[in-house]
Amino acid sequence: MEKEERRKICHGPIGRPGRGPIRQVEKAKDFKGTTKKLIQNYLIKYKVAIGVVILFAVGSTIFSIVGPKILGNATTEIFNGLLSKLSGGTGIDFGKIAQILLTLLALYLMSAFFSFIQGFTMTSVSQKLTYQLRNDLVVKINKLPMHYFDKKTNGEVLSIITNDIDTLSQNLNQSITQIITAICTFVGIFIMMLSISLTMTAISLCILPISVFVVKNIVAKSQKYFKNQQDYLGHVNGQVEEIYGGHTIVKAFNGEKKALEEFQKANQELYHSAWKSQFLSGLMHPIMNFIGNIGYVAVAIVGGYLAIEGKITVGNIQSFIQYNKQFTQPINQIAQVSAMLQAMVAAAERVFNFIEEKEETPDTKNPKSVENLKGNVTFDHVKFGYEEGRTVIHDFSATIKDGQKIAIVGPTGAGKTTMVKLLMRFYDVNSGAIFIDGINIQDFRREDLRKMFGMVLQDTWLFGGSIKDNIRYSNPQAEDSKVIEAAQAAHVHHFIKTLPNSYDMILNEESSNVSSGQKQLLTIARVILANPKILILDEATSSIDTRTEIQIQAAMDNLMKGRTSFIIAHRLSTIKNADLILVMDHGDIVEQGTHEELLAKKGFYADLYNSQFEEVEE
Repeated sequence: MEKEERRKICHGPIGRPGRGPIRQVEKAKDFKGTTKKLIQNYLIKYKVAIGVVILFAVGSTIFSIVGPKILGNATTEIFNGLLSKLSGGTGIDFGKIAQILLTLLALYLMSAFFSFIQGFTMTSVSQKLTYQLRNDLVVKINKLPMHYFDKKTNGEVLSIITNDIDTLSQNLNQSITQIITAICTFVGIFIMMLSISLTMTAISLCILPISVFVVKNIVAKSQKYFKNQQDYLGHVNGQVEEIYGGHTIVKAFNGEKKALEEFQKANQELYHSAWKSQFLSGLMHPIMNFIGNIGYVAVAIVGGYLAIEGKITVGNIQSFIQYNKQFTQPINQIAQVSAMLQAMVAAAERVFNFIEEKEETPDTKNPKSVENLKGNVTFDHVKFGYEEGRTVIHDFSATIKDGQKIAIVGPTGAGKTTMVKLLMRFYDVNSGAIFIDGINIQDFRREDLRKMFGMVLQDTWLFGGSIKDNIRYSNPQAEDSKVIEAAQAAHVHHFIKTLPNSYDMILNEESSNVSSGQKQLLTIARVILANPKILILDEATSSIDTRTEIQIQAAMDNLMKGRTSFIIAHRLSTIKNADLILVMDHGDIVEQGTHEELLAKKGFYADLYNSQFEEVEE
């Protein structure tokens, strides 16, 4: 199965963007509608450039098509000269032949020049279109609601931005010029063949249905094997990625033999389907050559007869054979282009579907300012569910004063992290409201609202760049001295100084000397540098050893002074000194109070707290 590609450091080295399994060429669900959108929304802007492409493609094809006819004139001149020499005449007129060949050279040079211009122009159009589409997609990503990404994996979104855009760009670049060239070539060759001999043209046309019949049957038989080949190749790629991604676990449990057996089975299936598909497709070329050669023999015999009769020249026979050889090429080109067009429109359809996704609710037109806010937070009968009909938060109400340290605890799935997501407007409540200093959070711009928060999550996120830049991500204008102060407060400064290049060390796939806990310390330093009014710590110390946790806890206590802080924790021993503990279960607050008060109640919290110690003792 396709893995999620994430450019981040998450309890390990930075992940590299993966390559998904090769897919069968898809057909668009609405070929006509998607093509219309592509033309009206994007290609119409480049109508002049596309007009130039069409004009120069036609010109290039015409100059190329006329060539064999002129070359045939040179052959006729040589033939007539030889006959004249044998009969005592002047012989070959080399001056006339030179003139013919120079004319031919000029035509081919013009054809090459026209081809260069149309190729350059079409490449420019396709790349500008790609640039615009990628910009539109990235802008769209920032406008999509978070629930969209709950339904889609990172790999699926990445595939649209990379694979589908590349497919659209490459196929657009090739298909338009190839369609024009193929049609012009087919029509032009047909006209030139008719101008030479109607009889020989009829013979060539008789070969055409045979070629189409053979191609159709071979494609029909090989198609299912190509599909199987791509499916099995996806299985093999997925298995290799899975096994070597977890190579340590495979080794630890002696799973090499089983992994090898599974791979050999999949590889054997891939071998058989690939062999059959390649063999059948490989038959097409020799069979088409054989049919073509039969046509050449027929043309040569009829042409020789017509030449003897004096109805055509020897040079015309040569020209006709060249045209006959090229006659089926445009048909093959059009067949290839049709597959390219299907893939291109299918890719465009996925891109347009993404662009047309429903965006998150727009910010209010008259936003409130976040300046001078203290951090008093009120949850007023909040109700929320990620999906319609499935409520996660039923009726959540709580009042938090600025500067308080609030712990939110409860079993997995109780709705702890959901409350934080609602607070930062990653999602909007279904009913009820959340207030900061008496102002509904929906009256702020999302950007301004989120500037008030500093968040440390259980999963670390560091990008490929220097340690300094990773810490400075929360405050790009911060001076180096402030970055160092934040690192010192997070107890990670000493570790950074031991690294090569210190704060300028680049984090990448080779950064294996940075542990999970140290990465977490870097993200904590990032939050310290942001100097937020409200802190959110979601299992922030879960991947840190006990000794480091004590240091971090002291740093966090200093950081949380004077700031409203929300701490989501499973280890209840870490939130004993919280000003208020909210105990959640199934989306509701079932208990609230200080640590001592909740233990004295001997209720849900006490059972949860005591069960953790029982697990430790066991």
